Formats: sequence, structure tokens, C-alpha cells
Amino acid sequence: MSETKPSEPSLTVLGIETSCDETAAAVVTGEGRILANLILSQLDEHRPYGGVVPEIAARSHLDHIDRLVGEAMEQAGLAFADLDGVAVTAGPGLIGGVFVGVMTAKAIALAWELPFLAVNHLEGHALTARLGAALDFPYLLLLVSGGHCQLLAVEGVGRYRHLGGTIDDAVGEAFDKTAKLLGLGYPGGPAVERAATEGDPEAFGLPRPMLGRPGLDFSFSGLKTAVRHAAQGAGLLDNPEGDPQRRADLAAAFQAAVGDVLAERCTKALALFAERYAKAGPLVVAGGVAANRHLRARLDAVAASAGTRLLAPPPALCTDNAAMIAWAGVERLRLGLTDPLDFAARPRWPLEDLAARAAASPG
Repeated sequence: MSETKPSEPSLTVLGIETSCDETAAAVVTGEGRILANLILSQLDEHRPYGGVVPEIAARSHLDHIDRLVGEAMEQAGLAFADLDGVAVTAGPGLIGGVFVGVMTAKAIALAWELPFLAVNHLEGHALTARLGAALDFPYLLLLVSGGHCQLLAVEGVGRYRHLGGTIDDAVGEAFDKTAKLLGLGYPGGPAVERAATEGDPEAFGLPRPMLGRPGLDFSFSGLKTAVRHAAQGAGLLDNPEGDPQRRADLAAAFQAAVGDVLAERCTKALALFAERYAKAGPLVVAGGVAANRHLRARLDAVAASAGTRLLAPPPALCTDNAAMIAWAGVERLRLGLTDPLDFAARPRWPLEDLAARAAASPG
């Protein structure tokens, strides 16, 4: 099924994102123009702990969200009365942070009598490739981030068919844990990628979990354990004075192992997608890990071999941001999929649960 953008008057939506450790606000139009896209990072606040501390994240969101929303509206050159809706990440995520964003969006919607759009954070990632681009449904999506690793057939707004997912850890978490083991710094994904550019990916023999097995599921727990054992054997574990070349080699070996697994799973998924939907792709990759250049290159080759193309949002739209939430709000508002002001923030919210809401669409 193909869904094209309607020729109705343009919509303008404010988006708010507070699901993890970025406080973000954006204004996006129905034509895909980003009028404002502001992100306040909390990296310095969480770096001493080597990861996100939920209580610190929620407090920071509370301290900054009102100012950031005001600055986004000022940058867009709009008043709240000019908006057609307010979209916010309502889950999944760290519930304290999600709650801050949801209550802010509800207050704006109530005060200005605007439609309220409770957006699933994963749907924000899933639809980002359509932001300002010509991309029809259906398409194959690899969603890879710190908390998620899934293969999905995106059949429409709110319509997602789960093809495979991780049975343990997400790939982004594996990057973060590897960076921490090797003392590469935080955030882990970019740190591993930087180190890997100086390393030999064949210097360590790491496993490729699930490679060649039936189905489309992933597993990265065993790979993390293998990295720990390799680091210990090379004298790198918790040793900042360890050989920097060996550290780079292990980072490169880990990244190559992840690339092999993602490439093999996506090759199988594209074949299944072509059989089920009678079209070859395209393959869309989204989420924070999609910013990794090595992995993009691997997946680009996979798509080309399958006779299709790889589509990925710009790196700035791969990591958590409010533009993707505003855009998902635009997509939902077009279909009349608004939400009541008593909608509750959710720490867990599988994409498959959106099907009932999509069924209410007039399309």
C-alpha cells in the first residue's frame, strides 16, 4: 500500500522530546520544513557516572524545558496561536523525563486549545526518513539505538509489523558497554567509532551472535562478554595505561562484528520483505546507532546487492531530537489521530500497540 502526502493546507506542529538525556523542542511544517530544532544535551551531567542517571535527567528536563520551547517558538517566528498541534514523546523512555515533556505539552495544548498528539518515541524514529523526503509505504526499517534493536515493516502511520528484534541487549547498549570497558569515554557509540578508525578489525576474533540462524532476531550479550574477555587478555580491562593500539584494534573488531550481524540480518529481511510486499525495499535505518558511518556503509552495500537503496536521516536526526516527534505529530494529525489530555505517559510502549489507534484512521 502506498500513502502519499495530501495537498491540504500546511500544518505546523511543535514537538517536545524528553525521553532520555536530551531536552529538545522543534517546530516542523507539513512540507517537512524544520523551522526550529533545539537540543540541550546533558552529557556533562551524566559523564561522571558513565551513563544516564534517571533522576538527574528528569530534574534537568524540568529546569530547561520551558525556556527551550520558548526559544524554539521564537526561532520559528511563530506564536502558539499559529500552531496546528502539539506533539510530545509520551513513551517509551525514562518515566520521569517523559512525564515532564507530556505535562508541558498538555499545558500548551490546553491553554491554546490545540490538538494534543501523544507520540511513541519509536514511531518518531520510524517516520523520520519521510521528513522532507519522498518515501512511500511500505518500507523495511532497521531501528538501532541505545535501548532498541528491531527490524520492522512500516506499512503506514501506526502500522508496524515486527519481523525481528534483540533477545537480550540492544546494539547501542553494546557500544556503550564496550566503550566503558575500554575506557574510551561517554557517549560510547561515537567513542568506539573514533577509536575503530585507527584499529585493525581482524586483530581479535570475536563472535557473530545469531549469524546464519533462522529468523531475524539479534543477540549482543555474548558479544559484550567476548569483548570483556578479549580486553582482559590484552591487559586493557579497566587499565587506562593499556596499549592504545590494542584498544583501537578491539574497538574495530567489535564494530566489524556488529556490522556483520546487521548486514546478514538485513539481507534476510530484505528478501522476506520483497516476497511479502512484492517490492525490493527500500531499507531505512534509524536511531542513534544509524549515525555510525561504518555501519551505514555496510548496510548501503546490502541494499545495493538487493537491488534497492539505503535511506537514513541526517546524523543530527538519528539521535533523539524533537523534529522527529513534531513530524510524527504532523503525520498523525493528518489522519485525525489526536489524543485526549488524560493520556498517560508510558515507560514501555511497543510499536505494535499502535495498531488499535491506526484502525481509527479515516484512511
